[in-house]
Amino acid sequence: MQIKSDNEGVGPQLHIATPLEIRAGKTTDIYFVRTHEIIEKKGLDRPVKAEFIAKGFHDDWKWAVFCGLEEILSLVEGMPLTIRALPEGTVFSSYEPVMEIEGNYKDFCLLETAILGLMCQSSGVATKAARCKKAAEERPVLSFGARRVHPSLTPMVDRSAYIGGCDGISAVKGAELLGIKPTGTMPHALILLIGDTVKAAQAFDEVVEPDVGRVVLIDTFNDEKFEALRLAEALKEKLYGIRLDTPSSRRGNLPRMIEEIRWELDIRGFSHVKIFVSGGMDEYKILDLNPYVDAYGVGTSISNAPVVDFSMDIIEISGQAVAKKGKMSGSKQLYRCPKCFKDQVVYLKKDIDDLSCECGGVIEPLLTPVMTGGRILNSAPSPKKIREYVLSQLEHFEM
Repeated sequence: MQIKSDNEGVGPQLHIATPLEIRAGKTTDIYFVRTHEIIEKKGLDRPVKAEFIAKGFHDDWKWAVFCGLEEILSLVEGMPLTIRALPEGTVFSSYEPVMEIEGNYKDFCLLETAILGLMCQSSGVATKAARCKKAAEERPVLSFGARRVHPSLTPMVDRSAYIGGCDGISAVKGAELLGIKPTGTMPHALILLIGDTVKAAQAFDEVVEPDVGRVVLIDTFNDEKFEALRLAEALKEKLYGIRLDTPSSRRGNLPRMIEEIRWELDIRGFSHVKIFVSGGMDEYKILDLNPYVDAYGVGTSISNAPVVDFSMDIIEISGQAVAKKGKMSGSKQLYRCPKCFKDQVVYLKKDIDDLSCECGGVIEPLLTPVMTGGRILNSAPSPKKIREYVLSQLEHFEM
């Protein structure tokens, strides 16, 4: 028997789900659809509380950045749900609750898959960006990963990367949503079409608005050092920086190469020229190159970051604490000392008489109401404010 596709004869199309399809549960795992049907037919629906935690992180990650809350609230707005959550951008540890949903289970069980997807991937991107920014210290980190993801995801990746600490992003739509200018130099394609690095830089300088920094690739045709010197002599003070995106097969000793370029530029009076590096960058390579590099372009390692492996678990049914084995039941609060950043997870119904921390600070609750009865309680902070919040926390966390 031949099975025909619903899309047979439609022709090529983008393989994406619309917001309406996501909200309708079209992207959910099938067992939630079956559970929803059983609950409805057997009259089993009851009020529950469900919390979201990550029991562990990727490799040697010791912390992660909570991201995706704005999209989650947009997804469930108007539904009869109450939500408490960490502020978006909060740096958290494993086994710490980041969000809790309260409502009848039937009202949101079809959205568990989508909510986790929104939270897991955006938090992974934000965390990797934060790790790269922490490694780079004061040096700018730019997100160049748009070409490594499905284009429908580009705005999410750009927002998460920016929130995590990237100083700029390259794609146009993401920059529009963030209210910033996209950042980028020129592709190798332009240099190849013109046939010479200096002539391409001069064409860029003649055409592109003057407030865009003149940063030129130096690895298209010739030796990087001599291309850098040619550019510096040709553009002089107009040349803001050079960028190395040298293929790994030609890099050799990259730190030594960059050190040599820096030396040659400096002794000829071009110390104003910055050195940017891109291509295969991550937090570990950034740490190695910091002594020689002024800024980084990071692509794949941020846009294709490992997800933060959140799970959603029911921890209360009809007001009674209950959970599956391996999971602590009951609604919880996460407290943090803003002075030493020590965290405590406390049963929500337990009164805390002493809010003082042993370091002398005063612990504060982090999980706060963000939605009541489907109504979003406060307007979301700007991505810039969330980014500042992330960066203010990073000094308290080790790589």
